[in-house]
Amino acid sequence: MATDSAAARIKGSVLITRLNLLMKQGGTGRLQQVLQRLPPADRKVLEGVIMPIGWYPLELNLRLDAAIAEALSPRDRSKAFVGMGRASAEENLNGPHHVFIRKGDPHFLLSHSPEIYRLYYAVGSRAYEKTGPRSAMLRTVGAESVTEADCLTIVGWYERAIEMSGGREVRILHTKCRARGNGHCEYLCGWEL
Repeated sequence: MATDSAAARIKGSVLITRLNLLMKQGGTGRLQQVLQRLPPADRKVLEGVIMPIGWYPLELNLRLDAAIAEALSPRDRSKAFVGMGRASAEENLNGPHHVFIRKGDPHFLLSHSPEIYRLYYAVGSRAYEKTGPRSAMLRTVGAESVTEADCLTIVGWYERAIEMSGGREVRILHTKCRARGNGHCEYLCGWEL
């Protein structure tokens, strides 16, 4: 059940990667455990056919992420959110978004952050700034429904994406966050080669 509203939407591919993560970490039992934590309307969407390129309410994804974090890591939900982001990067960058990976060149991937952002979100934008040979700053502006949990999934996504591009000892600092009252979100990325 995709929404027609331009506000606060996310691609179905994000929902699919979350459901695939659950299947990998416990099969149908784990998936059902998480789905039972959600309202019936959410379960109906998630148990149906999800179109990877379709748009879905971001709020649905946020509720799914919260249910996954509670099931997978109730004592350290932050770890679960980062893990979800890592799993999403792994699945998408080994699949339909493989064109963004150039081994030994994390800046290639990071320079495409504006396009990558549009593959996942309908509202807002992300900018890339190279700050050194092995560092960059990403800034997200104009996003709706910003939560620290969603930002942690972004940290995990870029952490794994940089690793897949050949970066080692990846560090991502979430230096500013709209959910903490800043005007935009910033992610300072650093790595070794």
